[in-house]
Amino acid sequence: MVLAICLARQGVPVTLLESHNDFEREFRGDTLHPSTLEILDQLGWADELLQIPHGILRSVGFDTPNGSFTVANFESLKTKFPYVAVMAQSKFLNFLAEHAKVFPCFDLRMGASVTQTISEDGRTTGICYQTSTGRGRILSPLVVGADGRFSRIRKAIGVEPTKSSPPMDVLWFRLPIVQGDPKALHFRIQDGHLLVLINRGSYWQLGLIVLKGTYREIKSKGIDKFQCLVKTLAPELADRVNTVSDWKNITPLNVEANYMPVWHKPGLLLIGDAAHVISPVGGVGINIAIQDAVEAANLLGPRLKIGTINDRDLAKVQKKRGLSVRMIQAFQSFLQHRIVKTALQSDATFRPPIVLNFPFVKPLIARVIGFGPRKVRLARHTDDAP
Repeated sequence: MVLAICLARQGVPVTLLESHNDFEREFRGDTLHPSTLEILDQLGWADELLQIPHGILRSVGFDTPNGSFTVANFESLKTKFPYVAVMAQSKFLNFLAEHAKVFPCFDLRMGASVTQTISEDGRTTGICYQTSTGRGRILSPLVVGADGRFSRIRKAIGVEPTKSSPPMDVLWFRLPIVQGDPKALHFRIQDGHLLVLINRGSYWQLGLIVLKGTYREIKSKGIDKFQCLVKTLAPELADRVNTVSDWKNITPLNVEANYMPVWHKPGLLLIGDAAHVISPVGGVGINIAIQDAVEAANLLGPRLKIGTINDRDLAKVQKKRGLSVRMIQAFQSFLQHRIVKTALQSDATFRPPIVLNFPFVKPLIARVIGFGPRKVRLARHTDDAP
């Protein structure tokens, strides 16, 4: 969506295909970090977006039986938006889709599922797609696969991603919300367990983080044991935990991270999770994908306008973004093993890593979560569409 908008504002005709008929999905990422809010501010849309009801996360930390500790404080960042906005991704996407209508060359087609790519002489020249009313195809000088961790477009690259194995999985579930509940996002660590609590406005989204491969063992102990565990970790929600009465109410997420060694081939480019799956640590995945989109538009928009795009141009996108993505994945690996894995492997009282006591570490973590290794901004083109 963001790539299509950034190209359309330059006057590049774009067709955006969404396989579903709406943007509603279970347990999608919903954090908009300062990096994304600054990009929207460049478009002139940030203030209006923030009129939509949302949560504000000014710091990230953990509650433990021995008290709370902070990992990152976003208020230390030098930005107009020193916080993370928590907003349902469906609302964010609907907002973008509505505002993209200002660009005459932006074409969004809902319920259009890509079935295959079209190639000629080793170059991708378009796609075939399926809708409820029939089939179609689009020919284009560039096809971009931004279709997530199970990307169909990625198969056309002919290269498998290099995978790593984060040490945890997440069991997502919902609980009712009642008046007077806290508004913030919480992390709880206790007795070898870690729970994430996200106030979505109309319901609580909770994620029990578990050691990878232990879901079957947890399930074998029965739903009653699971309910008791959640009540212990979130006693303020104990009166409604019994609404999770069946394992069908729980969605396990297999946490993984990977990286495509090549993001492109002639006529085709991958961005976001199609090119590199980011673990949920730090909630940075959506923002890293948006940075991919902005850099791709900055580099490729002028070339697409004059119709001379080639594989060297596509390679520049990976060169520009690849190091930042790998640095984020290394940063996540550090947090996963030094905090998450440590918290899950021990029944003893959790103690934060000593490194967090150094004064420069927490501002650095806030900077990395908020903006990534470096800031990304929209390039200004003299012939941008209004």
